[in-house]
Amino acid sequence: MKLYKKEGNILQILSFPTENAEKGDYLLVEDAEAGKALIAQVIDVQFACIPGVLEELLRTLPDGGEPIRGEDIDPLEIAPHITYIQDASLLICKIRATLENSMLTPSSSWLPSRSQSLVKKLSIPMLLKLANVDGKLPIILGGTKDTSLLTIDASALDGRLNIITGKKETGKSHLSKLLMVSLVGYKATVVVFDLNGEYSSLGMSADGKRNMYYDKIHALTPAQNFKVALNELHLNVIMGILIHALHLPGTSAREFRRIWKTLKEKGNLTLHELGETIRNLNCNQHVRDALSSRFHALVNSGFFTDNAAESTLLDECLQKAKEHGGAIVVNLRNTSTIDRQIVVEYVLGKLVDSLTNWKLKAVFLFAEEAHLYLRETYWDDIVTRMRHFGIFTTFITNQPDTIRESIYRQADNIFLFNFTNEHDLDVVSRAARVDAETVRSIARDLPPQHCLTLGHVVRDFPMVARVRTLDLKTMGETRLFFKDTN
Repeated sequence: MKLYKKEGNILQILSFPTENAEKGDYLLVEDAEAGKALIAQVIDVQFACIPGVLEELLRTLPDGGEPIRGEDIDPLEIAPHITYIQDASLLICKIRATLENSMLTPSSSWLPSRSQSLVKKLSIPMLLKLANVDGKLPIILGGTKDTSLLTIDASALDGRLNIITGKKETGKSHLSKLLMVSLVGYKATVVVFDLNGEYSSLGMSADGKRNMYYDKIHALTPAQNFKVALNELHLNVIMGILIHALHLPGTSAREFRRIWKTLKEKGNLTLHELGETIRNLNCNQHVRDALSSRFHALVNSGFFTDNAAESTLLDECLQKAKEHGGAIVVNLRNTSTIDRQIVVEYVLGKLVDSLTNWKLKAVFLFAEEAHLYLRETYWDDIVTRMRHFGIFTTFITNQPDTIRESIYRQADNIFLFNFTNEHDLDVVSRAARVDAETVRSIARDLPPQHCLTLGHVVRDFPMVARVRTLDLKTMGETRLFFKDTN
């Protein structure tokens, strides 16, 4: 391979047929005299546009596109050399860093010697070593093309905003489960909003036996084994549910606050008493109707109860998860849209309360298809304000345009699976830690189960890996009608 051209942070390198380089590969352009080297990533492979090649190709197809038959006369034996040149390729590479004295800098302004530079492939293990992508808490994402393992550090997810995205059936949920159980294995506290009921069985291996996570995965299904007693609710939590999930107007909210405090002082805070108080309330008809409709929404959700024995103390579940590491899986599979918003509002309110009072140090929140249950104003709230409280979010979606651009701007890590839709690729490429050319070129050619990892976890060196399999009962496969048909 030979260095041909440099424009800005783009290198063009000539590669010959005997040299194998593909999209995603890393190259080291080393100038021994300067004592420095450029690290560049191949983002596209093209045929080298060499003068005379087109004419030579046309000469070999003179009769209706049929190649010349018979033996060619080649006294100087130059045909092999011409073929060699015709098959030469041009590697379009993105400069990722400059290497000098075993130290990496993001500069791309240095120009190596075109004649003296040595271009060679840089293995992923060597790149990971140079970039210091290691640590005490390794998470093996999967295997790279050169049969090495792509390993990240769990601490690179700590305090970060992560996005896992790609089109359907490419492996997004599988990767999120891998990250989740890995964090649990390192005694982290994890909360999952499980939209499709995929995470509840992660405590079982694929053959149905209990695994090491069995006692650490706590599945809570609203209205079944997840109910809340009114007298255990803080006023700010119930007000958040009424205002944000059920859109209670301000005037009615003030009246509800007064009713709640009155019943709390009397020790009569139950569903029955609350309903009776609202029904007999002497106030504006519109206020009473607004309160009555929201009260019935709370009752019909089945999430609230007066029976203390049925009540699930989320604080206790979180405390158990805090002590030994664990995941609280909130199963929203068969929950209606309004009930889903009520439950999510309650859980987020309790998390903020526990973190504010230092009952919890921090929580990793995994949100599957968050646009289906998080209100618009919550996006920035979770990413900014709740981040300071200690809620570190991972969004998982196959519709990247449902995540606001401001979220992409703040994303620290993006795990990108295959996208062929130009609009989807444009949306993802707006992330601050991503360059658009890399996303558009590499992501559209990713096979299923292969992930392009971008951001802090790989020190801004985009890397492709096939996500490793898990011996877990994941329940994320698409149910098919013709699966067993020969």
